[in-house]
Amino acid sequence: MSAEIGIFAPKIYPLMNKTQLFEQIKNKKSFLCVGLDPVMELIPKHLLKYENPVLEFNKQLIDATKDLCVAYKPNTAFYESMGLKGWETLIRTWEHIPADIFTIADAKRGDIGNTSAMYADAFFNKDKSGMGFDAITVAPYMGKDSVSPFLSYTDKWVILLALTSNAGHSDFQLHQTLEGKLYEEVIRISSQWADSNQLMYVVGATRGTEFENIRRLAPDNFLLVPGVGAQGGSLAEVCRYGLNSTCGLLVNSARSVIYAGNGEDFAEKAREEALRLQQEMAQILQAAGLV
Repeated sequence: MSAEIGIFAPKIYPLMNKTQLFEQIKNKKSFLCVGLDPVMELIPKHLLKYENPVLEFNKQLIDATKDLCVAYKPNTAFYESMGLKGWETLIRTWEHIPADIFTIADAKRGDIGNTSAMYADAFFNKDKSGMGFDAITVAPYMGKDSVSPFLSYTDKWVILLALTSNAGHSDFQLHQTLEGKLYEEVIRISSQWADSNQLMYVVGATRGTEFENIRRLAPDNFLLVPGVGAQGGSLAEVCRYGLNSTCGLLVNSARSVIYAGNGEDFAEKAREEALRLQQEMAQILQAAGLV
């Protein structure tokens, strides 16, 4: 192991590789990722009778949608904010997700090498932390040595922030360099660190036709796409410019699915919204000749 990665040797766990992920997409006719971002004030009131209402909320959502999606993405901030119980909830949520479904820790980590090595252990090394996510979101701002510890888990995925859906994305991501926009540089340079079998990119659905440019830079990589649904991104537009020969998209929907209902039938309502998205995705995949 190189000095920039640190002294912590990672354990190796079974990989959900690109071929297996595409098989899941074809089998389910779906490239839906459900964001598990629970807010205590928004979960149905009848769940408050449970010892861990958030965990029960997540478990019922997973049970209701697991045949319609290929990935789940807990945003770790929603769990970290609850302290020790939140971490326990995150671990138990990960444990409840079926093994054949891709799991993403939306942690947006990125720090100096040894710190990143600890972050990598936290989300990838089940023997140490109790969690063995398939992928983690990482901020690339500090460069290669901050990303390498995650890539040292050669059976896991790194999902780099490239072009995000938030209002302030233009403050830095669209800044013009001598070689092009900054987000283009992120993709161009990071593609030298790992190939499309280990590296994905976050691209917001609200970026629209920019997907065509991103596919020029990253033709084979999977893209994690937030912003469809509550944030107003167009699934049709994302697919028109972002689809590739292995689908190449994981489209995330959080609020529109998990808060589709707030009564005792919340899980059924979540399933209805997930089914609506899955059916739209099936039509897109069929039209593209991918299923």
